[in-house]
Amino acid sequence: MRFLGVLGAITLIAACRGEPSSPAPPWVGPVIDGVAVAANPNNVLSAAVTVRVRLADSVAVHYTTGLTLDSVTPAVPVRGDSAVVPVLGLLPGTPYALRVVAFGAGQVVPGDLRGFVTGTLPADLPRYVARGTDPSPGYVAFSAGTYGLVIDNTGRVVWYRRFTPGPGLNFQPQPNGRYVAHPPMGGGAWVEVDLLGNVTRTFGCARGLQSRFHDLIAEPNGSYWILCDETRTMDLTASGGMADAQVTGTVVQHVSPSGALLFEWSPFDHFALTDLEASSRGGQNVNWTHGNALDLDTDGNLLVSFRSLSEVTKINTRTGAVVWRMGGLRNQFAFQNAPTPGFARQHGLRVTGVGQLALLDNLGDPGGSKAERYAYDEATHTARQVASYGPDPAVIAQLGGTTQSLPDGRTLVAFGNGDRVEEYDASGAVVWHIERPSGYIFRAQRIASLYRPGVGSPR
Repeated sequence: MRFLGVLGAITLIAACRGEPSSPAPPWVGPVIDGVAVAANPNNVLSAAVTVRVRLADSVAVHYTTGLTLDSVTPAVPVRGDSAVVPVLGLLPGTPYALRVVAFGAGQVVPGDLRGFVTGTLPADLPRYVARGTDPSPGYVAFSAGTYGLVIDNTGRVVWYRRFTPGPGLNFQPQPNGRYVAHPPMGGGAWVEVDLLGNVTRTFGCARGLQSRFHDLIAEPNGSYWILCDETRTMDLTASGGMADAQVTGTVVQHVSPSGALLFEWSPFDHFALTDLEASSRGGQNVNWTHGNALDLDTDGNLLVSFRSLSEVTKINTRTGAVVWRMGGLRNQFAFQNAPTPGFARQHGLRVTGVGQLALLDNLGDPGGSKAERYAYDEATHTARQVASYGPDPAVIAQLGGTTQSLPDGRTLVAFGNGDRVEEYDASGAVVWHIERPSGYIFRAQRIASLYRPGVGSPR
């Protein structure tokens, strides 16, 4: 088979890097000593290309199913004398031709052509159809069954990874360019995987607390913010409860890359049990706060969503002090363009700008769950609902769901057990949706690239 356009592709990538467009003689530029193409046991829609090379600072892979090498991976730095290049988003059961390109000493050197055939998809991998008149570019990641997966705007699965016995509802791209999941049998820890699905580390809570699956922030420097459960035996008879009630509150921790506790905030130090509705305090087990989302505000402090309290709380990350409380029985805000309080049993809290937030109002409106945007003023303690988005016909999400603020005023919403995932434009029109998603999609999140999931993207 004759492959056309290889030198043209090399010329283009060299021009983008500001390097000479003609490959240099091997004694001047990099020397490719060996190339091995291997199937990825975690994902048949990808391959791992191992390159042994000298005098190179980085390598990339051109690949195609046809006669021109018209697709290229991002360049991967060489460590020592080798590099592993992931090739992602391939079609199943398809032959490919690949060519390694090495960069170094101001030169671009191509390797020999190599063949590779992808495998067939797992029989139990979910299938999707997605449609839209004007979707945002990129992909959407979410959890389904035993898989964390990523689909394109047509619904085609382009990346997946099976977890045992499943990713635990929440599968998230992170700002550090990797994915995390919270398998229910994982010993209470989050699992981080790289682009090829290899486990790179786990995240747990300090002081032996149990981590919650609802949200996590893995920062580029290796530290992470995590939600944890702490349960105490308390006498609630004075407030209509039991004498030995098991009360669970959500603790927020910031943990260093080495596992050291950098910051901790506990509701037992700042909230009262009577912040919870009386009807929810009478049982043996009291789900007091149910923290289900956290995000860093533009000033570096934390916003946390407490579902049981129907409250969003701002926490000072230096002192641990509660800055303000929005919603619920201890609401400190006057709501405009919305009932007071403006939301109930919310999920998917995200900071969208200075004095701005978005969330999924699960049960605040008896007519249906809606994603809502609020602009708030900390000085005057006023909150104004500036936008609201919901499906037509309406659905009620009793459980779960998320929001993601996208460029140009767009919003991606997963309606949890309401079986809807939709993207809205700034006017509230649906511009993309997954058709009849089967199963409970707790979180959906857009990413711009399979090679840098979550990097530079809004959470």
